[in-house]
Amino acid sequence: MRRGLADLVAMAALALGAQAASAQTVQPCDDARSNAWNIAEPWEANSRLFAKGAVRLALIDTIEPAAAAFHLLILSPPYDELGGRQCRVVSLDGATGFAGLDLAAATAAYDRATGLTFALPAQRYLPDTADFAAATLHVTLNQSTGAIAASLD
Repeated sequence: MRRGLADLVAMAALALGAQAASAQTVQPCDDARSNAWNIAEPWEANSRLFAKGAVRLALIDTIEPAAAAFHLLILSPPYDELGGRQCRVVSLDGATGFAGLDLAAATAAYDRATGLTFALPAQRYLPDTADFAAATLHVTLNQSTGAIAASLD
């Protein structure tokens, strides 16, 4: 069945509109978002180490869609049998990213009960107004279990 351009635009608007109501997703790394060529330039400014070098955060820029191209890459313990860290990608919703993430302004705090928590400024696209909204992305990482949770406020 063929869809008209108007139908496709309406579906895209609905998909972007659903972002505000859905939770942030943490998924295993994939070729679409976690390839090295997607690390935002300059690499030195968009990659940071935490937990004595055991945890690396990197800003991913997939370029498109332009209003939702940024994701957060996390390399962290636990280590696999070969000594490699787990690789996860935090997105706004599924494969849809944020309009912006400020890794340079990220803060980290450790609590024995919850693990390592990061907070970084974020922006998300508001399709209804074609504008952007500031928010804070919170990511909690348990290095022992590898559990990662993300929320946006």
